[in-house]
Amino acid sequence: MVKRKQKTNQTKIMKKLPILALFLLTTIAFSQGSPDYGGGLKVNINEDGSKYFRIISWAQVQAQYNDDVPVTDSKLNFNVRRARVLMYAQINKDFLILTHFGLNSLNANNLTPTGKGESSQFFLHDVWTQYSLGKEHAIGGGLHYWNGISRLNNQSTLNIMTLDNQRQAWATLGLSDQFARHIGFYAKGAIDKFQYRVSINEAMTNNLQAATVPVNGGAATYTGRRLLGSRDAGKNFAGYFEYALKDSESNFLPYKVGTYLGGKKVFNVGAGFFVHPSGSVVADASGNLSGQDVKILAADVFYDAPIGANGGAITAYAMFQNNDYGKDFTLGTTYETGTLLHGHVGYVLPSKKTTKIQPYLSYDARKIDALNDNANQVGVGTNFYFSGHNSKITLEYQSLKYASNKAVNTFTVQAMIYL
Repeated sequence: MVKRKQKTNQTKIMKKLPILALFLLTTIAFSQGSPDYGGGLKVNINEDGSKYFRIISWAQVQAQYNDDVPVTDSKLNFNVRRARVLMYAQINKDFLILTHFGLNSLNANNLTPTGKGESSQFFLHDVWTQYSLGKEHAIGGGLHYWNGISRLNNQSTLNIMTLDNQRQAWATLGLSDQFARHIGFYAKGAIDKFQYRVSINEAMTNNLQAATVPVNGGAATYTGRRLLGSRDAGKNFAGYFEYALKDSESNFLPYKVGTYLGGKKVFNVGAGFFVHPSGSVVADASGNLSGQDVKILAADVFYDAPIGANGGAITAYAMFQNNDYGKDFTLGTTYETGTLLHGHVGYVLPSKKTTKIQPYLSYDARKIDALNDNANQVGVGTNFYFSGHNSKITLEYQSLKYASNKAVNTFTVQAMIYL
């Protein structure tokens, strides 16, 4: 009976494929991606190029089929996954300023008649300034993305190999930060093949649990700063460290590359942390509150290299992450005290053509302490690169089984352009 239902769902998804493909192929047909695309919109202010500014813009548009919706809702929906503008300027050799703004997940349910609603507004993702301490080291501050924990917690959204980033890897998004960005100060740099980034940050007050208080004798809530005050629970600390066994990567900007498509030979091992003293709160049987430290630790490995002489390439990544958000903490199906094991691998098919095809597979295994149960997610997809990451289409089937909940199956087609 279960197999028959699974086949029925798969048949429905397959029937939707022509509609999804037509929608996004129409979008991509008018793309500005080109094999000759260079370094973007960079404007030199002086003759030697030491003073300049650069503007990057990108958009991701999706059509998504989801089999787990109310009976009155359509299973096929369209959305603007991301629309972003990033600008940075090198004022002189020592100073850098970066501003990044945009919107996310704009859809029919959060559109407003005149575009003045909260979801229709661009908001700041990053705004930070930086001062160089020699060639390889720098310090900076502001609303920044120099995160700790793992490579995926520093992932760029321009060149993710899978459809989107592994959600639990953005381990503090909306809990202590605004959209994976903290207000704070950081230091970053490189010593030969070793790179580091460390930061001290403010924890935000009005997070995803802003209206929540812990139940007496129950699970922790991520409400330390709001309930205990900024003196005891106002700051957090983060760091990520990695060593390059092959080619070194740039750390000029914080955003980590998801796949180089064989453009480099990279083999990195890394480890990182995030600590928020008294970030979570528990209440004893009498209702007395006390803080619990939030501690997240991770280790990961990343490999990307060309294979053969005909354009083939492999990208592989694996991460183990231990999440301690406090006693039996859960928030929806996104966050929980427990562990996460994630891996993905992709292969660029050998070809001399400009268009590159990259099938991939991803897998997550999560342990949920509060439920003494697990969550598993599988993703199978293919990227079609028409001009590298500047112009691509991604197709992905994903299945999430969270504890005893029914498996949620989605099929998504995404078109992305960036200039």
